[in-house]
Amino acid sequence: MVKQRQIHVTPRENKWTNIIGGNQRATALFETQQEAIDAARTNAITHGDTEVIIHRRDGKIRASNTYNREDDPRNIKG
Repeated sequence: MVKQRQIHVTPRENKWTNIIGGNQRATALFETQQEAIDAARTNAITHGDTEVIIHRRDGKIRASNTYNREDDPRNIKG
């Protein structure tokens, strides 16, 4: 079983970052939370089996979504 990746959308100073679980460094810096969420979602769909965890400004978790690859051959019937 493959370990599920996590991408955390977190505040940093007056901007928003995406941090892949286990890393200390942000993968990108965004002006708005929505921009960060959209980028994290795109990354999660591309890589598959990834959970996007969205944090509020105070650091508490606001929402969480899991994305699987749409082209995953395990999901093809037949």
